[in-house]
Amino acid sequence: MEVERLRKLRSNTFGFATPVSVSTSGLFGASVTTTAATSNLFGATSASSPPTFTLTSTSLTVPGQLQKDSTKEKKREKRIEIPVFTGFQPMLESEWRDVQWTEEQKKNLMKTVSAYRPSCKDVPQARILLLGPVRSGKSSFISSVQSVFNGRVTNRAMVGSSFNTSFTKKLQSFNIRTPKGEDNTALVLCDIMGLGDGEMTGLTLHDILSVIKGQVPEGHKFSPDQPVGTETAGYVKTPSLREKIHCVAFVVDASKISSYHQGFGSTFKQLREHISELGVHQVALLTHVDQICVETAKDVSKVYRSWSIQETMNKAGALLGMSTSYIVPVKNYSTELDLDENTDVLLLSAVDHILQYVDLFFQDYAPRHTGAKIL
Repeated sequence: MEVERLRKLRSNTFGFATPVSVSTSGLFGASVTTTAATSNLFGATSASSPPTFTLTSTSLTVPGQLQKDSTKEKKREKRIEIPVFTGFQPMLESEWRDVQWTEEQKKNLMKTVSAYRPSCKDVPQARILLLGPVRSGKSSFISSVQSVFNGRVTNRAMVGSSFNTSFTKKLQSFNIRTPKGEDNTALVLCDIMGLGDGEMTGLTLHDILSVIKGQVPEGHKFSPDQPVGTETAGYVKTPSLREKIHCVAFVVDASKISSYHQGFGSTFKQLREHISELGVHQVALLTHVDQICVETAKDVSKVYRSWSIQETMNKAGALLGMSTSYIVPVKNYSTELDLDENTDVLLLSAVDHILQYVDLFFQDYAPRHTGAKIL
């Protein structure tokens, strides 16, 4: 009887679905109930893609110790997501976004970013906050951008290897230096603790909004039982515009889009609503695109000809609740020792994309504060 019971449990594990009703909650406590014929991140059955054309995540259920009580047995399970390339992946005939993959384009983008200055003369640098789930690639993106300007692969922003916890525990701001390393650009990338999968990780909605408002001091270590407030050491009671966040870039992992906790949809919805109320524009970075398309892994310049990446971007848009026009794919440097021209173009294009929305922030801010002195 025990063998038969385990056989049935195993058959259910691999996705032979029956309609189920699932109640989930976001990181900040909002409840979401979904009903679907299959396990679906967005709470509804979506049209399936040809299985031989995409990167899939094979879900394995590893049984733990069986615990018995007087009435029933309880089984603990650990879910492991293993990305697997399945067969040939089709490439589109033409790019769905036009990009020039040349050394000249790389130089032009570097000049654009290096020469950028906020349109508000009293704000010397644009501050961009990277926000996303644990291990989505926030710190790696910062290190990758720094690598492009340094002319070699570096890891100044520390990158962790833990699968379940955020390596970054405190607020850290990173200046991006000019190619010659003589001066800082007007771009500051701010790293922060990653969002959890529904469990308390030390990062709360209140703390995130406090960072965006400019109230959190540099180096502050976040703790769930010590929310940012007036008693926080270094707390900024009346932050100036230069201390605030001028754009938020959400960061999501392309290889995990279909396996993110369902509560993330509610989490991102709450975040976007509150951040929008502060007048801060938001964009998104889709990282690890080389892990979902074998052709892009070989040649990054094929990213905008990839059918699987285009489909994943649509899923990311649904998860984040934003149009794909706000989302750009990137490949971070991870195992490489040398720079790649196409990877650099993709990274610099992402930075240029972010700066366009930084400018919108200052354009929106100026009419409301014309004639007012900015501290």
